Amino acid sequence: MDTFTYSHSDEDLIDQPIGYWASAAGEAVVHHIRTMLAEAGLTQPQWWILNQIVAEDGRDKEAVIGTLRGYLSIGDGALHHDIGALHDRGLLTEDIRGRLRITDEGRRLRDETAARQQKTRAEIHEGISDEEYVRTLKVLQRMIHNVGGTAWHH
Repeated sequence: MDTFTYSHSDEDLIDQPIGYWASAAGEAVVHHIRTMLAEAGLTQPQWWILNQIVAEDGRDKEAVIGTLRGYLSIGDGALHHDIGALHDRGLLTEDIRGRLRITDEGRRLRDETAARQQKTRAEIHEGISDEEYVRTLKVLQRMIHNVGGTAWHH
């Protein structure tokens, strides 16, 4: 484990702006995840698409797009593009009715990336207990609620 030092004393952290730290954490974690996915040749939306179709014997394209529509404010056009890119790479197929199915090559890449994702999650959570993690999420959810915001991840 790398040596880690907090930026401020506990007394000084009380006055630190949550918006800055929540945003900095989000940006750093998302960058780390997207870097891992890029090393596997995938964008984050492409990863989501593969995960939407891997568990079932195919899934309707519009249902996949409907499920993913609100993720990080990506639009339908971007999702259609990513579905096309996965199709062009031979990672999924689409039948005449718009049903998406993962190919054997897509399943192999998805499974390899899922294993890498577990390593990435462990890196992100290093030195943080499950209790600390849950408490942090609860605090953030309460802050979102307190300011009238909404955030929900399925």
